[in-house]
Amino acid sequence: MDWKLELVFVPVSDVDRAKDFYVNKVGFNADFDERPMDGIRFVQLTPRGSACSICIGEGLTDAPPGSAPNLQIVVSDIHAAHDHLKNNGVDVSDVDVQAWGHFVYFADPDGNKWAVQYIPGRES
Repeated sequence: MDWKLELVFVPVSDVDRAKDFYVNKVGFNADFDERPMDGIRFVQLTPRGSACSICIGEGLTDAPPGSAPNLQIVVSDIHAAHDHLKNNGVDVSDVDVQAWGHFVYFADPDGNKWAVQYIPGRES
């Protein structure tokens, strides 16, 4: 039996601002944005090519905004990822070259921290 991680909750203070950031600046796909009942808004966003999505919304978690643990995305071209983020107005770090990968770092408007990693020698 496979156990697949498919959804990670990311606590935010302003759903519309966060959705705009992830879709228009980072480049995630907006898969779902619904209010299934009073007090609940469920927004699912997925990085291109990923089997795992993030969820933001209202009434979904008691976690304070900005408290998501460090989240990580793996890409096949760290320089293209860096340029994409920077060109879209994301405050992104320079490329950090480590023995186990090349990284760039950014945070969403609430301070949820992200690492983007390129793993040398790994096929995409």
